[in-house]
Amino acid sequence: MQNQAMTVVALIVAAGRGTRAGPGAPKQYRQLAGEPVLRRTLRAFCLHPEIDLVMAVIHPDDREAYEAASAGLPRLAPACEGGPTRQASVLRGLEALAAHKPGRVLIHDGARPLVKPDIISRSIQALDRHKGALVAVPVTDTIRRVSDGMAGETVPRDGLWRAQTPQSFHFDAILDAHRKAAGGELTDDVAVAAAAGMAVATIEGDETNMKITSAEDLARAGRLLAAGRESRTGSGFDVHRFGPGDHVMLCGVRVPHTHGLVGHSDADAGLHALTDAILGALGNGDIGRHFPPSDPQWKGASSDRFLAHAARLADEAGARIVHVDVTLICEQPKIGPHADAMRARIAGILEIDLSRVSVKATTTEGLGFTGRGEGLAAQALATLSFG
Repeated sequence: MQNQAMTVVALIVAAGRGTRAGPGAPKQYRQLAGEPVLRRTLRAFCLHPEIDLVMAVIHPDDREAYEAASAGLPRLAPACEGGPTRQASVLRGLEALAAHKPGRVLIHDGARPLVKPDIISRSIQALDRHKGALVAVPVTDTIRRVSDGMAGETVPRDGLWRAQTPQSFHFDAILDAHRKAAGGELTDDVAVAAAAGMAVATIEGDETNMKITSAEDLARAGRLLAAGRESRTGSGFDVHRFGPGDHVMLCGVRVPHTHGLVGHSDADAGLHALTDAILGALGNGDIGRHFPPSDPQWKGASSDRFLAHAARLADEAGARIVHVDVTLICEQPKIGPHADAMRARIAGILEIDLSRVSVKATTTEGLGFTGRGEGLAAQALATLSFG
C-alpha cells in the first residue's frame, strides 16, 4: 500500500433493499445489459488507475449474491456488512477501511453503475484543494411548491443542484465527522461533513450518472448503455500437425482418433484460435504473448486455461462476449458427433449461454495439408460488446 497521503480508496454503499424497484432481488443485483448493476459499479472503481482499493458495504442477507457479482474484480477488499441506515453503513465501511490508512476516500452509491472515469478522476483531483467534494448537476426544471395537490409559488432555481455520488473526502476528516454524527439519519455524506463544519466543493456531474431506484430507471440505464455501446470483432487461426496418439483435443473435448496433435500444450487448435479471436477483439496481442511456447510451464497444458484467461481479460476490460464462432477444418476426425459437446464446453469456459456459441466443421475437399491428412486447422471469430 502506498503512503497515506497518496492512497485513494472507494467505498461502495450497497446495503439497501431497493424495494421501489419491484419484487425480486435488491436493485443492485438486478441484471443490467447482462450483468448485475453492482458489478458494473464496482468495476468502474476497481479498474480506475487512480483507485488503490475498493470495498463494498452490503446487507448480511446478500453475501452470496455479492460474491457472485464481484468475482474476479481486482483491487477489491472483502465486503463489510452494513447497518440499519445508510449513515450507519457508511460508518461501518469507513471503520473497516481505516486499517488500510488511506488518505482519500470516494463514497459512491452501489446503484449508480454508469459513473464515468472522468468524474472519478475529478473527484480525486478536487481533494488537492478541498477537504471534501460533491458531484452534482444543476437544476434546470422549474421548481414549484405544491400544497394539497395545487401548484404554488415558483422556487428560484438559481444555485440549486441535485446531489450525486461519488462524494469524496480526506479520509480522516470524514471518518471523524461520521463518528461524531453516529446514530443520526443524515441522507448523504456531505450532510455529515457539513454537520462537522467541513467545507465541501462542488464538481459538475453528468445526467447519465443516474441512481437506479425503480424498474423504469433500470430500463433507462439499459437504453443509455445500448446507445453508448461499442462492438468489436476479433479473428483467430491455428494449425497443428498430426503425430502419435489415439485422440485429439478439440474445443475442450477429447475426440478419439488414429493420431494425436503435436504442440507445446495439448494442441487444441479450436481453443487456440478462439483465444486469439478474443485477444484480437481486445487489442491485447496473441496467445503466444500471454503463454510463450518457450516457457516450460505450459508444456502439455490444457488449453481451457488459455481461453479462460482471455475471458477474464475481457471481463476486466468491461467487455461482454456476445458470440463466438469456431470452424474446424479437417478430413478426419468427424466433428459432427462431437459438436454439441464442444459448444457446451466452450460456453462453460466462457460462462456464456450456449446460444452464443457456434462450432462447425468443413473439409478442403482433399486439397492441401488437411486434405492429405497431415494435420488440421481452426479459425474463429469472437464478437465483444463494450460499455
